[in-house]
Amino acid sequence: MLSSTFPYPPSRGGTQVRTFNLLKYLSRRHDVILGTVRSPDVTDAQIDELRQQVAELAVFDNLGTVSPRITDKIQRFGRFLWSGTPPNVLSRYSPAMQNWVDELVAAEKCDAVTCEHSVNEIYVRPEWRQKVLTVVNIHSSVWGTCQQMLETSTSEKPLRDRLNLPLLARYEKRYCSKFSRIVATTSTDRRQLFELLSPGEIGKGIEYFSMPTIEVIPNGVDLIEFPDRSIDPGGHTLIFAGAMNNLPNIDAARFLSLEILPIVQQRYPDTTLTLVGTSPVPEVSALGKLPGIQVVGRVQKVAEYLHQAAVCVVPMRIGFGIKNKTLEAMAAGTPVVASDRGLEGLAVGGGPQPLRALRANRVQEYVEAISSLFENPHLRHELSRNARSHIESEYTWDIAGGRYEQLLQF
Repeated sequence: MLSSTFPYPPSRGGTQVRTFNLLKYLSRRHDVILGTVRSPDVTDAQIDELRQQVAELAVFDNLGTVSPRITDKIQRFGRFLWSGTPPNVLSRYSPAMQNWVDELVAAEKCDAVTCEHSVNEIYVRPEWRQKVLTVVNIHSSVWGTCQQMLETSTSEKPLRDRLNLPLLARYEKRYCSKFSRIVATTSTDRRQLFELLSPGEIGKGIEYFSMPTIEVIPNGVDLIEFPDRSIDPGGHTLIFAGAMNNLPNIDAARFLSLEILPIVQQRYPDTTLTLVGTSPVPEVSALGKLPGIQVVGRVQKVAEYLHQAAVCVVPMRIGFGIKNKTLEAMAAGTPVVASDRGLEGLAVGGGPQPLRALRANRVQEYVEAISSLFENPHLRHELSRNARSHIESEYTWDIAGGRYEQLLQF
């Protein structure tokens, strides 16, 4: 398994959570060799703890961040045009890790090579597909995410992203062609990849391989880490949880704080919002100066904060893939109001099906959904009970790990 993101502790973000829980499951019956990169905040104790989960652990040094100077940005874009590989992938690349995995494959020490996030594709050589099972667990399409930010006007740098979009499409087609199997987290991502990798497209300039298999394996929840709540706290309390240095979460936090919350507070003046998540950037921290908003940053137990809230709002406007934050809130029994993006990959019911969450995309839809939950304890109880039951039956890490293991069978 290759992961340029150090996957421990599994509370730093979605990539860490998914990677750690999958490797933990696979380690029960397989020898997992993990190659990863140590970020500056990783401690020796955390390396030792991760080492206990795998048969062999190789940790490589972080190569530092990319310089922000305009001349370097121009040079990086030029390299993107020339090499076809995005700057964020090249900036994470470790030649030492490349040599290590090259030697493993050459010595036939592994039956399968998995890339835990698409940025790790850079380490897999095209010719390996002929002699070893190669899998890329993409998490979400880079081309699709860029296209979505442009369509929703949420891009930080629209000109840059418009220039990057065709390059990202070419890049994703090229790297996907190297793999035997591709894993996405939702059927939406799977459909998007099928469209991008359609016959006649994937083969342009790539002579060696046919269309890879694309499977959907959603995320899961640690039900011990996220126990069901014992009481309904009631009141007018909202929560949004997620890594607060991640662009889709930053956008969601600001959308909720600046556009949705003020209208809710007009109806319910005592409404409060708690923003929970690691590494809040300055524009998120600044939201704590607004009436009723508390920014708490990283916490030991996210479930404790979820249990204290009457409603969890997941107002994602960008970012494909299944959302851990939604699964975790549902597991904790906190009623959820979320967007199409926040509920991607989930059957939330309605009509003849059990209702598990309320859907909203426009500001007024959020206001009405939140108000209905504030006013109706029976509705809160219904969503809480149905959501927890759904997570228990469909979205545990044992279920996701079992599907991943099956994908790796020969």
